[in-house]
Amino acid sequence: MFVLRRLVRFASEDIGLADPQALIQCLAAKDAYDFLGSPEGELAIVQACLYCATAPKSNAAYVAQKTAFASARETGSLAPPSNILNAPTKLMKDIAMAKAMPMTTTPPTAFPVRLLARRHGTPDVLPSGRARFEREVIRRIEWWDKRRNERRGNDSSPIREDQ
Repeated sequence: MFVLRRLVRFASEDIGLADPQALIQCLAAKDAYDFLGSPEGELAIVQACLYCATAPKSNAAYVAQKTAFASARETGSLAPPSNILNAPTKLMKDIAMAKAMPMTTTPPTAFPVRLLARRHGTPDVLPSGRARFEREVIRRIEWWDKRRNERRGNDSSPIREDQ
């Protein structure tokens, strides 16, 4: 079980977004070993080792986690934007909470305004983009950024912290 625990950690921390299937392979190996026991279940561990050894590597998720945790430590507990909060009282409605949101393809952000300018787990954190799935993640982030920019009035500049 110690070897499997280390494999799961390796799949998350060192392979990550480069091949998300690595984590699934390692968890399946753990389940197979739990189910079969030794010696039959050891083949599943070998399979997971070989999969991880040959998988592309990326620590982008690990880096994104570290930058997000650093932001949380620096900014503390910030309130979400008032337009996404429930406004059950007249006072809350009067101070513009829960304004009617237009239906769009882009959901309203739940990030506090001060954090919108910060980027965690974005293409600049995915340094290589060389792994197939990393490229897909980059495409997804760029697609959402484009939707947000269109919603803000075709302003292609990134959101600044002072906005």
